[in-house]
Amino acid sequence: MTVIAGVDFGTLNVRVTLFDSEKGRRGTAISDYPLHRTRQDPDFATQAHADQMSALLKATREALLLTGTDGLEVAAMALDTTGSSVVMVDDTMQPLDDYYLWCDHRAHLEAQQITAKAHELQLEAILWCGGAYSHEWGWAKLLHWLRHSSEAKRARFATALEHCDMVAATLTGVTSPASLKRSVCAMGHKWMWNPKWGGLPPEEFLVAVDPLLKGVRAKIAGEFLTSDCLYGGLSEQWAAQMGLRPGIPIPVGALDAHWDAIGAGCKAGDVVNVVGTSTCIIAIAGTIDLVPGVCGVVPGSVHPRLTGIEAGLSAVGDIFEAIARRAGTEVKQLAQGLENYAAGQTGLLRLSWDNGDRTVLVNPELGGVTLGWNLVHTAQDELYAAMEGTAFHTRIILERMAEHGVPVERVINGGGIPQNNKTLNQIYADVLGKTVLVPEGTPTSLGSAIMAFIAAGVFPSIEAAQQKLCLPFKAYQPKPEAATRYERLYRLYRKAYFALGTNAAEPAALGGILPQLRNIAAEARRASRC
Repeated sequence: MTVIAGVDFGTLNVRVTLFDSEKGRRGTAISDYPLHRTRQDPDFATQAHADQMSALLKATREALLLTGTDGLEVAAMALDTTGSSVVMVDDTMQPLDDYYLWCDHRAHLEAQQITAKAHELQLEAILWCGGAYSHEWGWAKLLHWLRHSSEAKRARFATALEHCDMVAATLTGVTSPASLKRSVCAMGHKWMWNPKWGGLPPEEFLVAVDPLLKGVRAKIAGEFLTSDCLYGGLSEQWAAQMGLRPGIPIPVGALDAHWDAIGAGCKAGDVVNVVGTSTCIIAIAGTIDLVPGVCGVVPGSVHPRLTGIEAGLSAVGDIFEAIARRAGTEVKQLAQGLENYAAGQTGLLRLSWDNGDRTVLVNPELGGVTLGWNLVHTAQDELYAAMEGTAFHTRIILERMAEHGVPVERVINGGGIPQNNKTLNQIYADVLGKTVLVPEGTPTSLGSAIMAFIAAGVFPSIEAAQQKLCLPFKAYQPKPEAATRYERLYRLYRKAYFALGTNAAEPAALGGILPQLRNIAAEARRASRC
């Protein structure tokens, strides 16, 4: 029997789960940290490294206490984090500012300029991230920071790190950028790193985007490794504070959704919707073509020996929370009774752009759109329509992936929301026209646990660990009547999505959408009375 710690840093808290190689999950402790936003700039979202590390200490000690585990038993620790969450540091690895969190969208201008220059100079890397560089990613955020920092602060800049690399470096006692290791997962999907063109984009491209980037490429250095490699051992300082044994192995980290997919049982041919505050859509395959509009195609990013594909929605759970907040209630209360709704009965068509579009349009300047309002619609109606809208958006993404050779043999709904929302899972099955599998239990932190067990030498491979540890599935089958109605609604959604979300869209006849929404809603209400 071996005990390890799986760590999952989310947007608002860190979760530390202790796992037993024979009996599975022992227990979980969660510790919150503040997310800094400002009403003056809705794109602003930061977090302090010190707050996150304090929360990690607290959650680790609470997990040990909760489970009655002696910290000296813990044989390894692995961690995943949000991304692209970027921190700039000095030459002693001290943060110069807070993290630009994944949901910080201030760098949309920088992303547009990077995209334009990449196409102008025919940079191959832009094709591997879907043809557009995102405002959520590392180079855009670093450039935004450089443009808005003082000359004195820029002079102290030594390097920038993704969240997973910064935490691993801190825990293993790295005090100099020269000793850094970097996650292929984070750097491949968010920084255009790929061994195909020698790593990061070339210096001449970066300088062409902005002379402030001169010399920065050399500073984003280190060993670029997949997560079957070790980052290092837990330092004596942090071991003492956490109540663990010094020197236990910590593997190279990754982005949370990518390891969540592993924890959900993802294999080649599967697509995992990691549904939380946003949705990350993760697939793995042997070899595939490039996919326009997706977040990245990166060898070794999810599974070390396969190619990882990432796409997603910029907001899902955050949309549900916003609807409930405006109604003066909570999602759990507002969702009561939604299981009695019929497909399309609200007459609303809700585009999920409240936080911009991550995939396939890659456009941060979009905003939420709801068509079909009348005088008696309720917040509960909007919540149901929002669930339908995120499912329609997911279908657009899966169809784009399939068109370009990504196998979609199984659909798995992972992340935190599907475990507590049967209505959402059924909507997804009906909209996608496919069986949707949902892990029976809590898969969060299971991906990091699998990587920790491998680092401890307990399992020889991801597949062996998944066979032992992954949860069984509950299957949601498409309901024929709902699937047929959603097919009609999807055609309306798809038309509105590309017509309203594309700057240079061809003229589209949208005048039929509202009457058709009313007709479909009336049909749904009649059917539900039968």
